[in-house]
Amino acid sequence: MSGATTIITHWRASLEHSLGWFNARAKKTRFFYAKLILFFVVLNLACYWWALLTTYPQNLISHKGEEYVLMGFPVAVMGAMFDGLSLLITIYVIKRALASTSNASYMAFLSVDLLTAIAATFWVLFAFVVSGWLVGFVLVRPETMEARMVLYEGRLWQVFLDPLNPDNIRNAYFGIVMGASALLPTIFHAATAARAVVMVSKESIIPQK
Repeated sequence: MSGATTIITHWRASLEHSLGWFNARAKKTRFFYAKLILFFVVLNLACYWWALLTTYPQNLISHKGEEYVLMGFPVAVMGAMFDGLSLLITIYVIKRALASTSNASYMAFLSVDLLTAIAATFWVLFAFVVSGWLVGFVLVRPETMEARMVLYEGRLWQVFLDPLNPDNIRNAYFGIVMGASALLPTIFHAATAARAVVMVSKESIIPQK
């Protein structure tokens, strides 16, 4: 058996064990998915406040302080919706990957998570556009959806056009922190793959008795 095949075999076993653990927890825990969504809401809210306090803390004491405080809640809820959907897709993909008969199809199924990571970037933008628009109505400072879209699209393009600009670095960091929860499936796959590599490396170095 080649090294790559051995690694994928260990990777499959790790994913199968993790999927079994998840299904067992889902069956044993009352209102499991409702609690999971609540967890994602809290996680997204924590990410929002962490990103805000480490990039633009001065905004909280500006004339738009109320807006930034209130925006965290719809952003967290919309982020949790994406995370919940991302989790369901990940579980489906894992099941299909484990049922695949070739290593190529196994890798192809798991690579779908890369698309999820890309989609998370655009979802974060959408969440901020909609949340800012909603908060504007609550504070009686209405803005058009188009104006919010132009604002955040401009910030995104500036990150690509001038990535070393301090403001653009902060905006990129803010986006990465906000998308962290959506990247959990990708991080999980990377971690299980790395674990499989480590296990195979140990087996090749340490002779089996």
